[in-house]
Amino acid sequence: FLFSGLHMAGNMSNKQGSAVSAVNVAHIPGLNTLGISLARVDYAPYGQNPPHIHPRASEILTVLEGSLYVGFVTSNPENKLFSKVLNKGDVFVFPQGLIHFQFNTGDKEAIAIAALSSKNPGVITIANAVFGSVPSISDDILAKAFQVDKKAVDHVQAQF
Repeated sequence: FLFSGLHMAGNMSNKQGSAVSAVNVAHIPGLNTLGISLARVDYAPYGQNPPHIHPRASEILTVLEGSLYVGFVTSNPENKLFSKVLNKGDVFVFPQGLIHFQFNTGDKEAIAIAALSSKNPGVITIANAVFGSVPSISDDILAKAFQVDKKAVDHVQAQF
């Protein structure tokens, strides 16, 4: 029923410039059957939480420090982007299963708290799943899907 440590920033020294410190049923067994979890997200200047989905949860994000450009994209066929720049104290909702992101627009670190509607929301980071799968998705499939040549696919895959 207790987790300690969200007062400490996560390690943001990675390619994305962010750190997600999740608190879910794996960390607090008392969350079992309650349908909730949360996370602290730390962003380096111009860092991001890249496009991802939560297959089992909606998310409500509150900015504690800094400014974030956030958004989500609706499903096919509209693929409409809903986005906003959030400042300290602002709140934004990401519906379950939709691709969403956050980007720190400032030259100072930003902090947010995300509450999720599942004890185990899951996360699928889009670029990692598509370009970093093991084994790799065929270059032919990705080249056709993204309408680029195979060299472009190979270049992106090499980043993962």
